[in-house]
Amino acid sequence: MSLFGCGEQLLAPLYKEATILAFGDSLTAGKGVSDEFSYPAVLAQLTGLNVINAGVSGEITKDGLSRWPDLLAQHSVDLIVLIEGGNDILRNIDPADTEYHLEQMILMARQYGIDIIMFGIPKKSLFSDSAPFYPTLADKHDLVFDEDLIASMLRSSKYKSDSVHFNKDGYRKLALRVQELLQDNGAL
Repeated sequence: MSLFGCGEQLLAPLYKEATILAFGDSLTAGKGVSDEFSYPAVLAQLTGLNVINAGVSGEITKDGLSRWPDLLAQHSVDLIVLIEGGNDILRNIDPADTEYHLEQMILMARQYGIDIIMFGIPKKSLFSDSAPFYPTLADKHDLVFDEDLIASMLRSSKYKSDSVHFNKDGYRKLALRVQELLQDNGAL
């Protein structure tokens, strides 16, 4: 699994009163399982931290960018897990637009001093890797980044509730990976 900035502590330490904003589309919302099995709920159980599930099923990055400033202003967020862009890819939205919207989110979070963990979403083809703009953005902004997990889980029926969403095992695996990234990069 790809991770930019290996060997460095990229994330500020999170204390027990810290808040993580899980931001994204249906993969964050937990489509395919009940709320307690969504990855944000499982992550909260694993870490003991407050994790806000800000997932909206069907959302494209343009709409995510529209609600982003309000979420940052409303909540005292210490870290964001960003899993957004899958619907752009499924709807054949210009990748340059998706990249632009994601970059604006990253830049706004940085203005607030908020760390980001980003996950890549695969291109719309069998056995594909993350769309190319994800590693480009991660490298440019020195983000903690996982390029492979979501693509690999989407290739395995073991982790899916349907063709594009995870089951309980899939969301748990995603939460465990977030926890691992938090630990490996100095947050936990």
